[in-house]
Amino acid sequence: MATQYRFGVEPITCHAWNKEQTQLALSPNNDEVHIYGLSGGQWVKQHTLSEHTQRVTGIDWAPKSNRIVTCGVDRNAYVWTFNGTKWEPVLVILRINRAATCVKWSPEENKFAIGSGARLISVCYYESENNWWVSKHIKKPIRSTVTCLDWHPNNYLLACGSSDFKTRVYSAYVKEIESKPSANEWGSKLPFAAMLGEYSNGGGGWVHAVCFSSSGTKLAWVGHDSSISIVDAANGFNILTAKTSYLPFTSCLWVTENSLVVGGYDNLPLLFNCSQGAINFVNKLDIPKKSGGGSMSAMKRFQQMDTRGRDSEDSKVVTLHQNAIRQLTLHSGSKSSCAKFASGGNDGQILVWDIRTLESQIAGLTIS
Repeated sequence: MATQYRFGVEPITCHAWNKEQTQLALSPNNDEVHIYGLSGGQWVKQHTLSEHTQRVTGIDWAPKSNRIVTCGVDRNAYVWTFNGTKWEPVLVILRINRAATCVKWSPEENKFAIGSGARLISVCYYESENNWWVSKHIKKPIRSTVTCLDWHPNNYLLACGSSDFKTRVYSAYVKEIESKPSANEWGSKLPFAAMLGEYSNGGGGWVHAVCFSSSGTKLAWVGHDSSISIVDAANGFNILTAKTSYLPFTSCLWVTENSLVVGGYDNLPLLFNCSQGAINFVNKLDIPKKSGGGSMSAMKRFQQMDTRGRDSEDSKVVTLHQNAIRQLTLHSGSKSSCAKFASGGNDGQILVWDIRTLESQIAGLTIS
């Protein structure tokens, strides 16, 4: 079903791939970033980035410029450039007083965004005169920690999710480094920090992940209330929400314009499709070895454990991931036509899932 790679027993907090998928950067739940190279089908550690003084919370690898950006609980971020023998860091001037929580390069790689516990987003760009990375802040009306980020394909718009239960879309246009943006389906007036939309699933739950579709017209997010929501800017900003019986989702990724993969505390990726005005469950992408507990709700599972005073047979981990999935990333292809995607988990594993193999192995599965 998937190619498994194990990197110890510590949770993999975050990970990122280089352009050719021959190198992998990950943080094993501490203040270091380990860079592995693929050699003979095995991952061999090549470099250790150790500038952070507290746990690393975000990594992103720019495919065109081959630069890595990292952020951490120490309230710092660094841009790493490879000089031929080692990775050299440049400090980013974030101006935040709480932990940095997530980071994402823009599509053109001329800027990146960092979310934080300071209830703001730092949009960072390079200032050549002083040879450093500076930032501008997006603040209002964020009322709690920014937990996730994603860029629109046009390089100007930025989506964020927060622990105040809201998903928002902002203009991240930086006039110092780029030309003025034109109007698009999300809005026409795009000064920096302008909020173009604020969305909710109508319930509660922290927003754990946001993701623009390949066209940029759809924005998906997942929450701690086990919900999946999608807003469609090309269809009157119609919001679709599906409340599921699964444990909370922590990550989501578009694999086609209408198909979305999500993962979280059920330890396996799930495929959903957005069509005909609804979000529809398609299939599990990791079929458990035993099917006894496949349809059991989370509440029923906990009730059974409490009654018996021990884990039931149905609660045994029978998936490839032995613990929660922390992050889904694009491995090969694009959001419009994904060939492979990867999942990193609390079990110290990275799994690479081949879309074509999944379609041939799971009866009735069509990813379109």
